[in-house]
Amino acid sequence: MSSHISNVRPEPDQVLVDIVDYVLGFSIDSELALETARNCLIDTLGCGLEALSYPACTKLMGPIVPGTIVPHGAKVPGTQFQLDPVQAAFNIGAMIRWLDFNDTWLAAEWGHPSDNLGGILATADWLSRNAVAAGRTPLTMKDVLVGMIKAHEIQGCIALENSFNKVGLDHVLLVKLASTAVVGQMIGLTRDELINAVSLAFVDGHALRTYRHAPNTGSRKSWAAGDATSRAVRLALIAKTGEMGYPSVLTAKTWGFYDVLFKGQPFRFQRPYGSYVMENILFKISFPAEFHAQTAAEAAMTLHAQLAAKGRKIDDIRTITIRTHEAAIRIIDKQGPLANPADRDHCIQYMIAVPLIFGRLTAADYEDDIATDPRIDALRAKMTCVEDPQFTKDYHDPDRRSIANALTVEFNDGSTLGEVAVEYPIGHRRRRDEGIPLLVEKFRTNLARRFPAKQQAAILDVSLDQTRLEAMPVHEYVDLYVI
Repeated sequence: MSSHISNVRPEPDQVLVDIVDYVLGFSIDSELALETARNCLIDTLGCGLEALSYPACTKLMGPIVPGTIVPHGAKVPGTQFQLDPVQAAFNIGAMIRWLDFNDTWLAAEWGHPSDNLGGILATADWLSRNAVAAGRTPLTMKDVLVGMIKAHEIQGCIALENSFNKVGLDHVLLVKLASTAVVGQMIGLTRDELINAVSLAFVDGHALRTYRHAPNTGSRKSWAAGDATSRAVRLALIAKTGEMGYPSVLTAKTWGFYDVLFKGQPFRFQRPYGSYVMENILFKISFPAEFHAQTAAEAAMTLHAQLAAKGRKIDDIRTITIRTHEAAIRIIDKQGPLANPADRDHCIQYMIAVPLIFGRLTAADYEDDIATDPRIDALRAKMTCVEDPQFTKDYHDPDRRSIANALTVEFNDGSTLGEVAVEYPIGHRRRRDEGIPLLVEKFRTNLARRFPAKQQAAILDVSLDQTRLEAMPVHEYVDLYVI
C-alpha cells in the first residue's frame, strides 16, 4: 500500500529565500568591504595573468568552437578572446584558480570565493558592452565589487557551519550557488526568477572531491571553479527565459538535496548575510600553496635561514615534526609518490621541503623539473604531522580564524632547532598592514608578466584608486587588460 505524497507545490525553502532577499535587498555600505574587494579584484586578476604562462591552462582557453566571434561579448583579461558570457566565465574562472594562488575561506567547508569573479566579471562586461551599443548606461566597477562582496558572503556564510567535503562534495558547489544568485541579479531577474535560478543550482549534479585527493589528484581542481561559475551564468540565463524552479529542492523528502546528498541534515547558519566574509578573507600573498600550508611554508622559510646561519645541511636532518590542525591533516598530509603539480601543491610535506631546500616556493616549483630533485622526497619521508587540538579549535573560532602550523627540526646528532610556529599567515586580516603592500607588489609582478610598461601603469593608476575604480565603466576597465 503506497503512502500519499502531496502534490501541492510548497513555498520556497527558506535558504533560497534568504539568499535571494540578501542579493536583492542588502545595501553594501562597508568601506572596509569595498576596499578589501578592490584588493581582492586586483589580486585575483593577477593570479589569472600568471596562469597564462602555463600551457596546461591556456590550452583550455578561448571559444568552444575555434573562430567563434561574439559581438559585444565579454573579453578575457590578458588575452585577445571576446566570448559569450558563459564561456568567458569559464576562461576567467579557470585562469584565476589555476595556480592555487587566489583568496581562501576556511571554515567547516573551505574554498576560494574569488572564484566567483569569473561569472561576475564576464557578465558585467557583456552587459556593459551591450548597454553602450544600445545607448544605455553601462555597469561600473562598483557593481562588480558589490557583486564580489555578496558572492563571497553567500559562499562563506554557508561554509561556516556546513561541511560538503565530509559528504564527498567539492566546494565549487558553493561557487555555482553564489555566482548564480549574483549574476541573476545583474541580468535583472525578478525575485521569483532568482529563486528559480538558485534552486536550479542545487538541482544540478555536483562535483566530487575525488580530483583533489589521493589517488586521483589532478588538474580538474584547477578548472573546476571555472566550470562552476560558468554553469551559474548559464542557469541564470535559463531562469531569465521563465524556466520554472523547484521550491523545495533542499527539503523535499527522499528527492531533495538534504536527503540525497547531505545525509538528511539541514544547513546550519552561524550569522546572517552581510559583508563579514570579504572583510575577513584570507589572501595568498607569499606562496601559491593550499592555504592550510601557508603558515607551514612561512615557518620553513625561517628554518631555511636558520639552517644556513648554523652551517647545517639538509642531509643533517633526522626528523621534522609538523604540529598542525585537523583540516590540514585531512586535506594535505600525503605520503608516497606525487603524480603531478596539482598533487604537489596539496601536499604539506612538499610545501615544506621546497622552501627548506631552496629558500623559496613558487608556482614553477611544482613542475617536474624541480619535483625530480631527490632531496625533496627524501626530506618528505622524514616528516610527521601531529594534530594540536588547540590549533584545530582556534581554526574554527570566528574571533580568531587562525591557520597555525609549527615545525620542529631534529638533527642526526640528536640536537634540535627551536620550534618555529606561525599562527596567522601574512594574508590574514590580523596582518593586513603587513600584507597589503606585498599584495600590491604581487599584482605589479603579475602585470609585468603580460603587459608593456605603459599598459601596466594605466592599469595600476586606476586599480589602486578606490574612487576612480568604482566609477569606471566595466568594459573600459576590462579593455585595459587586452593584450
